[in-house]
Amino acid sequence: MTFISKKTLATLVLALAPLSVLAQGKIAVVNLQEAILQSDVAQARLAEVRNEEGYQSDKAEFDRLKEELDELVREFQKDSAVMSQEQQQAARRRLASKQADLEHVAGKLQQAEQATGQALLNELSPMVQETLRELIATEGIGLLLQRTSVIHADPGYSITAKVTDKLNQLTSK
Repeated sequence: MTFISKKTLATLVLALAPLSVLAQGKIAVVNLQEAILQSDVAQARLAEVRNEEGYQSDKAEFDRLKEELDELVREFQKDSAVMSQEQQQAARRRLASKQADLEHVAGKLQQAEQATGQALLNELSPMVQETLRELIATEGIGLLLQRTSVIHADPGYSITAKVTDKLNQLTSK
């Protein structure tokens, strides 16, 4: 039996380490939600939602409330030094009420977009899985991580744009 010293074994492992990484494939990250939502079909669907009458009226109300809130804030900042305590409290209540109205309408807009986004995620999921399988095989990816689970990854590790491009190709057929 041949005797290999620990030092020799350690040197051999360090020398072969880069080869083992190559044999296992490369590491990549993907943001699936971004890949889907940036696709052409998702952008078209979101545009449809944003052009619906109900969404448009909610958006107009949001814009109006935002402008009113901004005006109330400007007036309060300008006049607060000369206001009595009661006037300041009344102004703060008006600001809080307007802010609550604005948040309610913003929630309605966000809910409409989220519902559409969730429907798209469900609808495109099989295509995404197919796309990922293809990219893993063609790119030689040995480890694929969801971007939201990674603390740091250089942009070169991301295949999100490639997933979006493949989805665009699949959905345009």
